[in-house]
Amino acid sequence: MIQCVHRLLCLSVLVAFAACNAPPVPLDDIIIEKTFVPEQCGRAVKVGDYVRYHYNGMFPDGKKFDSSYDRGSTYNVYVGKKQLIEGMDKALVGMCVNERRLVKIPPQLAYGNRGYGDIIPPDSILHFDVLLLDVWNPDDGVQINTYYTPPICSRKVEVSDYVRYHYNGTLLDGTLFDSSHTRLRTYDTYVGIGWLIAGMDKGLLGMCVGERRIVTMPPSLGYGENGDGSDIPGQASLVFDVVLLDLHNPRDGITVTNQKVPESCTRKSVAGDFVRYHYNGSLLDGTFFDSSYSRNRTYDTYVGQGYVIAGMDEGLIGVCIGETRTITIPPHLAYGEEGTGSKIPGSAVLVFDVHIIDFHNPSDNTEVTIIYKPEVCDKQTKKGDFVKYHYNASLMDGSPIDSTYNYGKTYNIVLGANQVVPGMEEGLKDMCVGERRHLIIPPHLGYGERGVPGSAVLVFDIELMEMEEGLPEGYMFIWNKDVSPDLFTEMDRDNNKQVEPSEFTDYILQQVNEGKGRLAPGFDPYRIIDNMFSNQDRNGDGKITEAEFKLKADEAATHDEL
Repeated sequence: MIQCVHRLLCLSVLVAFAACNAPPVPLDDIIIEKTFVPEQCGRAVKVGDYVRYHYNGMFPDGKKFDSSYDRGSTYNVYVGKKQLIEGMDKALVGMCVNERRLVKIPPQLAYGNRGYGDIIPPDSILHFDVLLLDVWNPDDGVQINTYYTPPICSRKVEVSDYVRYHYNGTLLDGTLFDSSHTRLRTYDTYVGIGWLIAGMDKGLLGMCVGERRIVTMPPSLGYGENGDGSDIPGQASLVFDVVLLDLHNPRDGITVTNQKVPESCTRKSVAGDFVRYHYNGSLLDGTFFDSSYSRNRTYDTYVGQGYVIAGMDEGLIGVCIGETRTITIPPHLAYGEEGTGSKIPGSAVLVFDVHIIDFHNPSDNTEVTIIYKPEVCDKQTKKGDFVKYHYNASLMDGSPIDSTYNYGKTYNIVLGANQVVPGMEEGLKDMCVGERRHLIIPPHLGYGERGVPGSAVLVFDIELMEMEEGLPEGYMFIWNKDVSPDLFTEMDRDNNKQVEPSEFTDYILQQVNEGKGRLAPGFDPYRIIDNMFSNQDRNGDGKITEAEFKLKADEAATHDEL
């Protein structure tokens, strides 16, 4: 049994030895073994195509006789035009980029009975391990595959437009040779005027901002026979994955869209007006760069006078209070080629969504609108009158500021005494008790740049509740009846020939209480009386002598004289 097994083993060895040393079986045609086939094959090699491929050339025993890898360069050639041995011409047809084939070629389809010098003996079967990297045809043009189109496309790239875009550039086999993303900076250029390779010039036409497309071009529209001398080999097809971020033309002006104008628009801004507005600022692709809302403060500026970028200067002319609009500004009317650094890149189109809060002109006066006036109006307010009124205060956009109704009491002032802002002084003049008015007060007649908020136009709805007639201008005290000829004696109650402050105060208050005299309303009576005493106390010794004592009618005196 053991002998039998040994005989069989020996027989097997002899058969194997004979097989290894037997002459190769002749091939009638090429044999192709596909060792790797990519999942996607956008294009297969046809006769007449130009290909770039790597290969290792070997004899059947595995001995290498040639390799493109060793030369560090692909083999580049037309297929089916007898520029290759016949077997390779046949083997390349139908290949896809990145496909790998093991090709066995009989001698009659290779170098035949002559061989090739000292490298390939006569009648040699040749094996080629082939990897296809590129394929194109002289008739090829630019191929465009748009894989994302934004829902809104108001404008497409045309010849002479200036664009900003990101891209990844690869060879047809996927090898990356360049990317704007890695530089963190867009590629910015004019389109269609020769600033780009011809294929990209064509590939960008018709794009929308936000669109993404694959642009594939043959070398004749790329870098041609010589490549770029670095990362792009000669005769290479190029593939660019492009996203368009920005688009404008040097002839562009600003564009105003999405206008919403309030029904009640009685006035539109003109050059020289001071405008307060909120805004959101973004790039054309929607990238946010700034917002007044995030600072919780309006942007305040004069318009039409160069205080803001030219496009905004223009875009804020003709607006109404409460209006919203979108202002699109090309870079030559914004921050130009340099941008602002980190937030706004060079040559960027800017989009501002603007809400106009208020505006005024330095020449504006208080605007007074009478809402209601009583039929009977015997007395009207004037300078010096003591008035009591209610008000609701707001900004032009309706935002409330303050209201006397919240406190349950009126606001009380003396007109002309600088106790309120000038605009309110003006608005309270010539009013009747019970009258209601609507006041619009510009900031230079309101609270100015330091108001809350600064430079704000204020709106007051006021109602006059009470008024007390003031004294004639220049007087803080008047007599309602004839003045006693013994005035000094009446004041000098202790008959010591001098009037003390307490005697003076008691006497004046007595005259007021008895209706014989009046103090100016709305002021502290003791402060008025103190001023009156000081004016009579000529030498400042704290008492009034008869020689010092004089009535207002006796001299050219000041406000607090008797």
